Amino acid sequence: MFSGYRPIDCDLHPMVSGMQALTPYMDAFWADQVRERGITTLDSQSWPVNSPKTIRADWRGPKGRGAESVDQLRAQVLDRFGVETGILNPLYGVQLVLNQDMAVAFTRALNDWIRAEWLDRDDRLRASIVLPMQNVAAAVEEIERLGPDRRFVQVLALALGENPLGKRQYWPIYEACVRHGLALGIHAGSAYRHPQTSVGWTSWYLEEYAANQQGFQSTLASLLTEGALVKHPELKVVLLESGVTWLPAFLWRLSKTWKGVRFEIPWVDRLPAEIIRDQVRLTVQPLDAPQEQVKRILDHLRSDRMLLWASDWPHWQFDGDAAVPPGIPSALMPELMRENALATYDRLREGALA
Repeated sequence: MFSGYRPIDCDLHPMVSGMQALTPYMDAFWADQVRERGITTLDSQSWPVNSPKTIRADWRGPKGRGAESVDQLRAQVLDRFGVETGILNPLYGVQLVLNQDMAVAFTRALNDWIRAEWLDRDDRLRASIVLPMQNVAAAVEEIERLGPDRRFVQVLALALGENPLGKRQYWPIYEACVRHGLALGIHAGSAYRHPQTSVGWTSWYLEEYAANQQGFQSTLASLLTEGALVKHPELKVVLLESGVTWLPAFLWRLSKTWKGVRFEIPWVDRLPAEIIRDQVRLTVQPLDAPQEQVKRILDHLRSDRMLLWASDWPHWQFDGDAAVPPGIPSALMPELMRENALATYDRLREGALA
């Protein structure tokens, strides 16, 4: 499909058919709780299953859902686009569970399901460790538990969580990421602890989806100003399904304002834009720009290293085989399709050099 490239797809979303798929990976107590409480599914409203945006029409299965098996993923993406490596980012709603013990049990089951039902069935697949962000200590334990499995290449949190991710309470997670050579993936979506906008709850899905941009801006500002990026300079942060075109203006404003109030965050000792260019990466689905403006916008990033290719399967970001957003300069394609991902994910680089 992509002549001359061995692409790395950085954002794939396997779908869980329901809680019955996860109970074999739970201990007897929690499996029984699922049955006794009648918990059938944890599909998140950040990605309503019946929304055309969530699943492209020709990628829907007989039950109207996205792919729930490796065979479907092979046909729809891996073989179709000649993908060398694909990174699985499950969006099942374990981050929404309020009971911390339940959240930890369900998250562990989800990660073990990914390992057994997906990673073990195709050598091209890698995955994120979904974290129970409701409990930082448990999140670190999950990293320590799965970190030895080199097929996990990053951890996964939501852009609209319970607290800004730069807060020091989350730093043990980032220390564990650095220790194990894992990136921090932050995906669009909400834990629904707070309104999706700064002025209250939305009425429509359109509002909520667009409001993710605000969440990513706030998250990125938090990681910078709280000092998380400076404290952990080896940490790579990947913004997944964040959009791209908002970033140049945000970097300009953040850096401009920092010049006037830098005394309040002395640990940020160089331009915020420089730190973010060094440590932050973004997937290009969606790119959200008209074709004729793409090159100009990308020039404003002042970096060829920041963008990663992703199909965002099965989300409906493109039609047919047009998996690369139109307007991407051909000179950027080697970095976009492969080289930037290898530079971002330490564990992918290990495989490429083996």
